[in-house]
Amino acid sequence: MLEKLARQTAVYGISTIVGRFLSYLLTPYYTRVFGQDTYGIITDVYSLIPFALVLLTMGMESSYFRFSARADAAGGDAVAAKRRLFATTWGITSLAAVLFFMLVAFDCRPIAAVMGEAYVAHPEYVLLVGAIVMFDVMGCIPFSRLREQGRAARFVALKLFNVVLNVALAFGFGIAGLYGSEFGVGWVLVANLAASVATWAAILFTVGGVLPRIDFRLLSQILTYSLPLLVSGSAAMASEFIDRQMIKYLTPVDAMAQVGVYGAITKIAVVMTLFTQMYRLAAEPFFLANYKKEQFVEMNAAALKYFMLVSVGIFLGISLFRDVFALIVGADFREGIYILPIVLVTNVLAGVWLNLSFWYKREEKTRFAVYVTFAGLGCTVLVGLVLIPLLGYYGAAWMRLASEAVMVVVSYVLNRRYFPTPYDLPRIGEYVAVGGGVFAAGELFARAVPDSLAQFGVNVVLFAAFALYAVRRERIDVKGLVRAVLRR
Repeated sequence: MLEKLARQTAVYGISTIVGRFLSYLLTPYYTRVFGQDTYGIITDVYSLIPFALVLLTMGMESSYFRFSARADAAGGDAVAAKRRLFATTWGITSLAAVLFFMLVAFDCRPIAAVMGEAYVAHPEYVLLVGAIVMFDVMGCIPFSRLREQGRAARFVALKLFNVVLNVALAFGFGIAGLYGSEFGVGWVLVANLAASVATWAAILFTVGGVLPRIDFRLLSQILTYSLPLLVSGSAAMASEFIDRQMIKYLTPVDAMAQVGVYGAITKIAVVMTLFTQMYRLAAEPFFLANYKKEQFVEMNAAALKYFMLVSVGIFLGISLFRDVFALIVGADFREGIYILPIVLVTNVLAGVWLNLSFWYKREEKTRFAVYVTFAGLGCTVLVGLVLIPLLGYYGAAWMRLASEAVMVVVSYVLNRRYFPTPYDLPRIGEYVAVGGGVFAAGELFARAVPDSLAQFGVNVVLFAAFALYAVRRERIDVKGLVRAVLRR
């Protein structure tokens, strides 16, 4: 069964990595077109959008997967049950999205005043962000339906369409010289909005004639499952976006410039982000299907081990060569490259927490998600209030790491008490120790030998040695895995 998960992860990954890569081409472009302050607006806005998406989707993605599995297990007319489920979840999220946009449109100027001086001068930025959120939320459940149905090709094609159109418009506006106009960075939001609208219109052709229609009896059952996920998801996303907000409001000097540098460096961790994202796309419907408890426990334990193995490899691949990856962003932003290893470890822990969340979603004990995420949010606020005024974005990086670590610890303690899973901690610890040793060796050599070419050569050898160790330690049939993915 884990081979199926690996294939699905690879299918989503190989297919979506192209789209995400195109999207991340905007980072080197924007960090060369805009200064630190202006790019800080982009970083600020795109940290708020995911938070709004979590609030307005209300945990309905996970609910859709779980209740779809219920419909299959219940027998009877599963097709009709799933259509009713889809119509209800799509209807409630679309309604929430429209109401949100109406609220933003009505209170555009007061919201801009809260967000800062740059937005007061351009309240239309706030209106554009509200519209982007509305269309993205309205497309969320149809995309989840494609995942539940295993229609990865259609899912990826539509995501690629969104990204390609966004990137093309962004570069087109730059070539036309629009970023130098008074509206400036607003054209970035216009490009995004155009792509979101077009993608929403395109995905309507996949819904099979189903219209958004709320079955309130079904909705009450879904909300019982999803509301804890909404609360926990909001807290978790708050922990992720609040770092930019705390830099903006707590840093005494050059706040928006620091937000810009911090946002640019976190974008360099693209490979780790991509891996976690493609794993989530495959693992969420996979683990929330109707497996027997024994199967679930065995697969979840093994999945965490392999996730950690790959994550440590990605960490080394980026951190050992971070001077090369620093070239992704403009020269003005490279001063913050030293926080990259911290950001990478934070992303690894986020993936560990994702793995540790599947058991309580499967058991429909989603209240545990609230305990975990509020522990992380509390840590974020406490550590951030101390470190960010003193260290700026460097303190924000450590704050995020501390938050993810707390959530992992709380998740693991809850797992041991309520749903003991035999995670292979000795083997996971071995991977972490070996990866840490390889990273330390690279750092020590870099300090001893300042020649960059020699450092690059040694790092290549170190990374290759870890890859060989991983393949032999787990006896991975690399050729067989590649063949399976290509056949898929």
